[in-house]
Formats: sequence, C-alpha cells, structure tokens
Amino acid sequence: MDLKTLDWDEDLLRAFGIPRAILPEIRSSCEVYGEAKLDAVRGVPVAGILGDQQAALVGQTCFNAGEAKNTYGTGCFLLMNTGGDIVQSQHGLLTTVAFQFEGQPASYALEGSVAITGALVQWLRDNLGLIAKSSEIEALAQQVDDNGGVYFVPAFSGLYAPYWKHNARGVIAGLTRYSNKSHLARAVLEAAAFQTREVVEAMEKDSGVRLSVLRTDGGMVENELLMQFQADILGRTVVRPAVKETTALGAAYAAGLATGFYADLDELRAQWSVDQVWEPRMDTARRKKMFGFWQKAVTRSFDWLEE
Repeated sequence: MDLKTLDWDEDLLRAFGIPRAILPEIRSSCEVYGEAKLDAVRGVPVAGILGDQQAALVGQTCFNAGEAKNTYGTGCFLLMNTGGDIVQSQHGLLTTVAFQFEGQPASYALEGSVAITGALVQWLRDNLGLIAKSSEIEALAQQVDDNGGVYFVPAFSGLYAPYWKHNARGVIAGLTRYSNKSHLARAVLEAAAFQTREVVEAMEKDSGVRLSVLRTDGGMVENELLMQFQADILGRTVVRPAVKETTALGAAYAAGLATGFYADLDELRAQWSVDQVWEPRMDTARRKKMFGFWQKAVTRSFDWLEE
C-alpha cells in the first residue's frame, strides 16, 4: 500500500506480479463494512478494522501527534502517533498508518518492534527451569538490590529495532562468581526496559518530539519492578491504564465510533483512566552508567554468525 494515496502501489503490484483485481478494497479503520451472517450474531454490523498494535494505540486513546504507547508481550511494540505527517525513519523504525476514522484524513505512526521481552521470561522458565511460573520472576529478581553487573541481550533470532541485525545472537555479559539466579532474573526484566529505551530514543530523533509520558499495556505491565525500572532507565513517567489489554479495547472503540455508540474522540478519551504511575527515581549518573553497560553488551551480540 502507498502510504500517501492509501491505495495499492502500481509499481509494487507489477514487481510482484499481483493483479489489482484479486486484492480487497482498502477502507478506513472505522466504518460499517457489512453485517455478520452467523445465526448467533446475525445482523450485527462489522464496523472496526485495526491491526494489533494500531488497535492498542487507539485503545490507549493516543489520538494526538507525539502520544505513544508500548505493548509488553512476548515482544515489545512501541508506536508513536505522528499525526498527518509521514515520517520516514532514519533510525531503524517503520513508518505505518496508525488509523483513519471515517471521513477524516489518516493518522500515521512510527513503530519500533523488539523481538524478545516476555518471551525471555518464558525462556528462563522453560529452558532453564529457574521459575515454575512467569509471574514468579518478580519475586526472584527482588531478592537482590541490583543486577550485580549482569546484562542479558536476548538476540535469539537477531536484533530488531533499531539495529536490524539478523546475524546477532543472545549474550549474557558481566558474569562473576558473585552472580546468581536472582541477578539473571533481574537482567531478564531489565532487558525489556533497555530495549524500550533504545526504541524511544530512535523515535525522538525521527519525530523531533520528546516523549514525556509512556503509556504501557500488555501482560508484562503487571510486573511493578519492571515498570519502575522502565521509568528509571527512561527518565520519564510511565503510566499503566486501568484496562491493560488495550488491543481488543481499541477495536471496540473503532466499531463504537462507526455505529454511533460513542459520539466522538473526546468521549473515548474520557473512558481512559490511570491504574498506576511510576516516576523515575534513579539518579542521572547511575542511569547513564547502566545504559552504557547495556550498549556495550549489545555490541557483543553483533555479527555472531558469519555471513
């Protein structure tokens, strides 16, 4: 799809040998497309179409340029609304359509994808057996005051944004005889926050907008140790909404707007509420030192596989 025209790109159709006639019509994110035919829901309008991360952006009511959310799942997916501007990334991010409400111009977004975050907790559980349930990692990590100098770069299948290095592989750096399983658990959680900071900084460079608040959602946001460390290493406010599974919520918002269940975006904004807020508590010198070690560890993962 051509981001400017919001229609299929003729050059790409020719390049891939795809007849336009076999492709569906591209429509906005929010309008009535038809009605359900199954008996259980017959006659119910189908009225909202949003991709996974775009739906979460709408569920977080990030309707204004400069607003951003981060979804913490098996990976992390950070989207920043850039309004009507198509911002071509120079720092390893993707440019995409955020949403388009019926009768209105499209809003665009920058997207940064991190491959492994929550999946690293699962790896600690399933491959090493250090925890029996994913929810146990917070208590294990809290048994130590810090990471003990241990950094875990989970480049299991390469690095995504902002590096895009497919031949990187995972490394655990900074191990000493003092290191134990609690330090490793803490490094696992901190890896999600470090990778998020890298994407946030790339977005700020591309957009020219400094992010003051990061809205969070997804399964990992129940981990308060992670959320506090995210605020600390970002040096920004981190907010967890009352509704943490915002993807389904965003799709419902789009359908509700299309069918008149919601009057406008202001009504949707009024639906959004805060569950908890984390403010940074880490001093600047420590934040800089820890992030420097993280960046050093990341470079150790580069080019592990030879071309």
